[in-house]
Amino acid sequence: MTLGCCSASWSFLGLQRQTWTGLVRRGMSESAQHAIDEIRRRLREIEIQLANPAVLSDPSAMGRLGKRHARLRHVVSVADNVDQLNADIEAAEDLANEDPVFVQEAERLRGQLDLARTELTELLAPSDPLDQEDALVEIHSGEGGEESALFAADLLRMYTRYAERVGWSVRELTSELTDLGGYRTVVVAVGGVPSRPAYGYLKHEGGVHRVQRVPVTESSGRIHTSAVGVLVMPDVDETEVDIDPADIRVDVYRSSGPGGQGVNTTDSAVRLTHLPTGIVASCQNERSQLQNKAEAMRMLRAKVAALAAQQAADENDRMRRDQVRTVDRSARVRTYNFPENRLTDHRIGYKSRKLDQILAGDLGEVLDALHADEVRRRMAQQSEGRES
Repeated sequence: MTLGCCSASWSFLGLQRQTWTGLVRRGMSESAQHAIDEIRRRLREIEIQLANPAVLSDPSAMGRLGKRHARLRHVVSVADNVDQLNADIEAAEDLANEDPVFVQEAERLRGQLDLARTELTELLAPSDPLDQEDALVEIHSGEGGEESALFAADLLRMYTRYAERVGWSVRELTSELTDLGGYRTVVVAVGGVPSRPAYGYLKHEGGVHRVQRVPVTESSGRIHTSAVGVLVMPDVDETEVDIDPADIRVDVYRSSGPGGQGVNTTDSAVRLTHLPTGIVASCQNERSQLQNKAEAMRMLRAKVAALAAQQAADENDRMRRDQVRTVDRSARVRTYNFPENRLTDHRIGYKSRKLDQILAGDLGEVLDALHADEVRRRMAQQSEGRES
């Protein structure tokens, strides 16, 4: 098995480990400017490759280069915005002596500059090389029976509505429904955008999600506690993860619907087992065995990539280690308390009394807080490495 996307790196651009936090009030530090210059050079190289007839005739190569171009183009765009804001502030300050209105204009521009510098700092900060990938999100019920399955459906709805807000695409790959409309398991593919990559943000959703509420199946009105497991994986293509076909066992079986009821009479569902790791991926939603095998292979690559990255990472530098292994109520990353309309993320101490809004798709504040915490921790680790 060869994994080309998960080599150790301190930047998703593959640049050398440097001090990215030196963005000063006026312009950028020398190291940050060097990084931007390197990004511009790589952007020009990719644009040349995209004009190559051989690349134009290869959809896979076009897709990979197109994604890299969009990522680098976004970084350059933010850097150009920082430069322009610095120039505008200088002009406004020069004019402030003649017209007081430019004092307010300069202050407004400084606020925009602070936001742009923060975004640029995060884009250049040490990062997981997989952060810019799209994501596969697997949600499965755990303790709590039917109530857990119903909350799995609630989580899928939350992610789908948030995706609609930020311009992500969501497509269901495979699922197993219950009689009441919950999910025993469901896997969706999420396509991100350059300014907000799907895996880089959704990876923080991995873990056990605990829910406290009165189930629809509860006649006495008692509050129950249930658990749902979420696993987030990078959606990598076959050129980035090379899996030997001899290492895969293929099993076919008949697709089933809610309650185990058969939905067809042919062996179209496919289960793939990666023998060296024991990882299993299955799909039954597509009409043909060939389509199901292709989607199962997609999920298998993602799981193998996540495992390889986890094994290659340092213990303190990989949040993915915290993702769900067993779905019990004790190993939770987040609690959803319906009676108090409260969400608590136990990893960073985040609390919100807007649970109803979050479940309706207003998830941005939570994801931003988790992403900012990761950036802070990575920068702190980098500083410790320089001092040691």
